Amino acid sequence: MKVREPLSVVLITFNNADTLERCLVEVDWAEEIVVLDSGSTDDTLTIAERHGARIEHHPFDDFGPQKQRAIDMARHDWVLNLDADEVLSPGTRQVIEQALVAPRVAGFRLPRRERMFWGVQHRLSHRNGHLRLFDRRRARMNATPVHAAVEATGPVRTLWWADFVNDGDADIETRVEKINRYSSGLVVDKLRRRQRFTGLRMVFYPPVFFLRQYLIKRYFLSGWAGFIASVSGAFYVFLKYAKLHEARRARRRGQ
Repeated sequence: MKVREPLSVVLITFNNADTLERCLVEVDWAEEIVVLDSGSTDDTLTIAERHGARIEHHPFDDFGPQKQRAIDMARHDWVLNLDADEVLSPGTRQVIEQALVAPRVAGFRLPRRERMFWGVQHRLSHRNGHLRLFDRRRARMNATPVHAAVEATGPVRTLWWADFVNDGDADIETRVEKINRYSSGLVVDKLRRRQRFTGLRMVFYPPVFFLRQYLIKRYFLSGWAGFIASVSGAFYVFLKYAKLHEARRARRRGQ
C-alpha cells in the first residue's frame, strides 16, 4: 500500500476567531498545522492551540511576504495554504489524500466557492481554481499586492472534486467593507504600472464584469444572493478604476 506525502497546513491570522474554528476542524487530520499570527487580541490563538497548531508570531507587512513566511516555517514539503476564513468542503480531504500518493506535479489547484451572504455559491456555477496544495520546493508566493498568489515552477493539476468555501462575507456590509479596503490597496500598484485607458475601463468594464459573473459564470443559479454578489463585484471593478483616476488627478496637482 502506497503512503501519501505528509502534509503541513499553513495559515496567517489576525483576529480570526469568528471563522478559524470552522477552518481548523476540517484540516485537523494533517500531520502539521502552522499558524503565523500578527498580534491577535481575540480568541484566535486559543482556538489554534485547541486544534494542536504550532503558533508562530511576526508583525504583518503584506499578504504575500507573510504567507511565504508561514510556508517557510512548515516542516513538510507538501503544503496546503488556506486563509483563516476558508473551509474545506465535505469529501475534499479524501481527494487531497489520494492526490498526495506519489504526486507527479508541483501542485494542485482547488476550486473555490464563495460565500454569498446567506448562502454558498452553487456547485454548478463557475468556480475559480486556486493553487493551494503544492510542493513548497517548487512554488512560492508572488509579489502581487493584496491578491498575492502561489506560482509553481512545474506542472499543476486541478482537483475539481476537492473544493473549498471562502467563508468570509457573511453579509453585504462585510463585502462592501472588503471591497473598499482591497480597491484602495491596489491603487499604488496600478499607479506604478501606469495602466492605460482608465476612464474607458471605469465606464465599460463594470457592466461587462456583471454580465460575465451573472450569466457566463452562472451566478444566477444562486438566486438573489448571486445577483447581489455580481453587482457588488462590478462595483469593486468600478471602484478600482475610480480611485486610480482620483489618485492620478491628485498626482498631477501635486497633492
